[in-house]
Amino acid sequence: MKNRKFKFLLGIGLLFFLSNEVFAEGDGIAGIAKASQMVTSYFDPATKLIYAIGAVVGLIGGVKVYNKFSSGDPDTSKTAASWFGACIFLIVAATILRSFFLD
Repeated sequence: MKNRKFKFLLGIGLLFFLSNEVFAEGDGIAGIAKASQMVTSYFDPATKLIYAIGAVVGLIGGVKVYNKFSSGDPDTSKTAASWFGACIFLIVAATILRSFFLD
């Protein structure tokens, strides 16, 4: 019985002390606006990073395709198409994400 009463009083005490945290939520709209502004501020550097990654992938793909073409590999067109497709995907994905998330 004593243990049960102690648990009840402990629960009431915790509820009392934690209720201040619940009511101290502040201005939620301003927080959401600030978070949205922070996310949109990352898009310019992220887009440039994706373009740089696309350029590096394009260079690596060009070297691999050149090596295959020089050695006479019959699978050159398939390799060229896959590397070119990867570069196009990176560029298009960056552009679409930018237009989707920014006003």
